[in-house]
Amino acid sequence: MNDLKSICVFCGSSEGTDPKIIEQASLLGQKLAAHQLTLIYGGSQLGIMGKVAKASLANGGKAIGIIPEFLKTKEIVYPDLDEIITTQNMHERKLKMQEMSDGFITLPGGFGTFEELFEIITWSQLGLHHKPIGLLNTNGFYDHLIAMLDEMVKRGFLNKNNRELLIEDADVERLLQKMKAFEPDHTSKFLKPENT
Repeated sequence: MNDLKSICVFCGSSEGTDPKIIEQASLLGQKLAAHQLTLIYGGSQLGIMGKVAKASLANGGKAIGIIPEFLKTKEIVYPDLDEIITTQNMHERKLKMQEMSDGFITLPGGFGTFEELFEIITWSQLGLHHKPIGLLNTNGFYDHLIAMLDEMVKRGFLNKNNRELLIEDADVERLLQKMKAFEPDHTSKFLKPENT
């Protein structure tokens, strides 16, 4: 079992148009607080990001925002966070998120959310970390992505073991339990953290 103390959440700075996604974002925030898991995220009070943070804080949880200087006004930093860490750029932001987190959960979002998910799973594939990576597939949002990943395996572009690095579920509590039970492959890979 993984001793998870902090979870980094990747998600949209927009709310989107699906009420179920907004509801599940708030539920995730509640569950993180209930499990005494510190929320590490992008620091915004907007969109799905803001919903997760607000729910976590409202239920006695701890939330830490990590945001690059140039996004502070565009994404509007959540003022009630326990800590706000400012980085110089996006890459430094992701490195800090990875360093401070024991696991990752991706909710619905756009290009930025996809980029964060795929970078963190690529780092895992390369052996730069061995932390569980969850995908909360609310209301079928990620059905097509999951099918695409399976197609990549079928056509020989993705190793089945690497495909299994992504833990999926539509239920918040089940996803957290799967992440706690995740057993990483500590096989030595050819890259080290300083290579990123």
